[in-house]
Amino acid sequence: MGLMFSSWLARLPSARAALGLSTAQLGVVLLFGALGALVAVLVSGVIHARLGSRRLMVVAAVVISSGYLVIGTGPASGSVALLCVGVIVNGVGVALINLAMNVESARIERAFGRTVIPQFHAGFSAGAVLGSLGGAACSALDVPVEAQLTTVAALGLVWRLASVRAGVVLNADEVPAASGTSPAQVRSGARASLHAWTEPRTLLIGLVAMAASLSEGSANNWLSLSVVDSFDRPEAVGGVVLGVFIGSMTAVRVLGTRLIDRYGRVPVLRASGLVSLTGLVVFGLAPGLPLAIVGVVAWGLGAALSVPIAIAAASDEPLRAAGRVAVVSSFATIASLVAPPVLGVAAQSLGTRHALLLVSVALAAAVAVSARVAPLGAVAQVRAATERTPVDAR
Repeated sequence: MGLMFSSWLARLPSARAALGLSTAQLGVVLLFGALGALVAVLVSGVIHARLGSRRLMVVAAVVISSGYLVIGTGPASGSVALLCVGVIVNGVGVALINLAMNVESARIERAFGRTVIPQFHAGFSAGAVLGSLGGAACSALDVPVEAQLTTVAALGLVWRLASVRAGVVLNADEVPAASGTSPAQVRSGARASLHAWTEPRTLLIGLVAMAASLSEGSANNWLSLSVVDSFDRPEAVGGVVLGVFIGSMTAVRVLGTRLIDRYGRVPVLRASGLVSLTGLVVFGLAPGLPLAIVGVVAWGLGAALSVPIAIAAASDEPLRAAGRVAVVSSFATIASLVAPPVLGVAAQSLGTRHALLLVSVALAAAVAVSARVAPLGAVAQVRAATERTPVDAR
């Protein structure tokens, strides 16, 4: 998924030029993807309750590849309308597959009894590194956007379907058709998914995921363009800088599981937020590209673990994990798809690089509510100890 995603994002300058769009107009086009994702995330929990992770991944894989095929056709035919349709379809598919993958990774982490979710996100990031570098290479070789995305969409679909078949277990208690679950039980699962939207802790964890995804999504969408526009560099250089950002995230996601197990979710989340915030500010204010790249590295290092930590926190109670992960994934998906287009509009007056500094407000808010990701068991133990203290003192 990461390879397809960044392969397209690395070619945004080419798509913008082919269609004669301004930065603000490109932001509006990307907003269509946000609208598609918004519709999908609102019903994704209910759909997951009916289909389960495996079937939902298959459906979403087909939708995503179809979206990329249409996206590639837009710049080639000079049709902004086709590009918008492709972006909408892709947004729907991304929202659905994000939920299925996060629910499945949370289930696997519970089965292992240790932190593994960041490693799944590292797989996304590793693919994104390859995609951004591949996009940069295609740009340098003048490969048409349509040819690149058609190839990536076809290969991505085959890879996804093979991966789902080989690696995702069809749980008997997850899919009604497989277990003979009654319609009443399916409706009960759907109601539980909707009820998660009323839980304060889940919503605050969603805020953490939203800020992290806003940071990551903004970089994915606008980092390459900001390097091109702010430092007057070719598209290939912008793609390489995007690869540096994603590579930094990948390294921490591979190695960061030990940090979470050793120090706990809350300290790691707070440190991550501060590092990411510092890197973003350095990138936004750097007078030259070398210092800006230093900021990009710090930004990527800090952005790596926040979403995996939020997903883990939402899945603390196995029986309610699917609904809560659906909510948190929805926040993350909305942020990653809605905010970048909004930043595109802001970039028209502020400049692309300086518009990215607006993300710092969300990062500061996430640091402020980071205590909410503490494991539910730990919170209960602290509360019980506090309540027992006056009695024990006697």
